[in-house]
Amino acid sequence: MTPAHLTPVYTTRGDVDAFLSFPYIYNRQGEWIGWVTKDRLVYSVHGLYVGYYSKDNRVLRKQSDAFSQERRNPPAAPQGRITIPAHVPLAPLMAELPFGVIDVLLELPDLLPPMDFGEGREDMG
Repeated sequence: MTPAHLTPVYTTRGDVDAFLSFPYIYNRQGEWIGWVTKDRLVYSVHGLYVGYYSKDNRVLRKQSDAFSQERRNPPAAPQGRITIPAHVPLAPLMAELPFGVIDVLLELPDLLPPMDFGEGREDMG
């Protein structure tokens, strides 16, 4: 499946590490790993707060936000994996991150695991 509009999600290094088809975020293997709210907050597929979606298409997080957000119920899961495009636009020049802000895809990628992985998933049983 290829969604109608896929937006590359970049790292501060300029690599494409995920894709957004609002509200869903997918990894490079096409697996659903999170979602973005209308107010640009990013949550994992397990409903845990990850950070925020910046205007330059990065997933960022303030280090002080570690425990400030409550768990949210994720939207209905998308249908299967997506097909990743063979070519993506080059990243724009990325602004340097201010002190206390981290690039989630570079520094904390485990916050965005696929549905079957991660510490936030409910016990299966």
